[in-house]
Amino acid sequence: MADAAPITIVLVHGACHGGWCWYKVAARLRSSPAAAGFHVLTPDLAASGVDERRLREVPTFRDYTAPLLDLLRSLPDGEKAILVGHSLGGLSVALAAEEHPEKVAAAVFLCAFMPDCTSPPSHGLLKTIESNRDVPQLDNEIKPQDKDGKLPASFMFGPQTIEQNVYQLCSNEDKTLAKSLMRVGSLFLEDLNIQKPLSKDRYGSVRKVYIVAKQDRAISEGLQRWMVSNNPVEEVKEIETADHMAMISTPDDVAQYIVGITEKYN
Repeated sequence: MADAAPITIVLVHGACHGGWCWYKVAARLRSSPAAAGFHVLTPDLAASGVDERRLREVPTFRDYTAPLLDLLRSLPDGEKAILVGHSLGGLSVALAAEEHPEKVAAAVFLCAFMPDCTSPPSHGLLKTIESNRDVPQLDNEIKPQDKDGKLPASFMFGPQTIEQNVYQLCSNEDKTLAKSLMRVGSLFLEDLNIQKPLSKDRYGSVRKVYIVAKQDRAISEGLQRWMVSNNPVEEVKEIETADHMAMISTPDDVAQYIVGITEKYN
């Protein structure tokens, strides 16, 4: 009797990060007896992590997400993956579900931007920016789009922001790691704002689970639940003690949820 095919889990990072930020969760998934048979992937999106491209070579959100789309296309016919997106990675997961719904067993949003099927994909991003207008922006570095509109506006988390609003519940070692590995990225607002809403019969047909990080200061709990109210999901789970980098501050909880979701929806 042939061995069962491995279950593919794809962990998708957010802006300025890379597959490296999933190192704790990936290690737990690969070593846990409960996760035996899981094939865990942590791809770097374009111009992120160790991907050799620079942001100027990635003008659109689709270009940025291309490594994930290519990965899904490479899966054998009939095989599906569990996609887990963090932060901006939620929009990458949503685009992947729109392009290849037949390849997605479930889409998991970990304190992530989750679009609905009635507004442009930028809607949650713009709502978050608006909600944070009164929050001190500290030392984030934002550069506008070039005058010809050919390059995306760039974004980089500043050290103070990392310490106080993104990694505030993480160890000093992980904060140091993040500061050394982060790269200049983009939120691709200009591009996402002109895209049509994702479709109900493709992205909308994929089963979804949202994991709320209750101590998140980058995308507040209220905004996370607002996205869920606009785009109902199969389940909402929560982590009481997680900051925005839940996969680093509470890796056991995140890994446990992913195992349970994979067993249920694969």
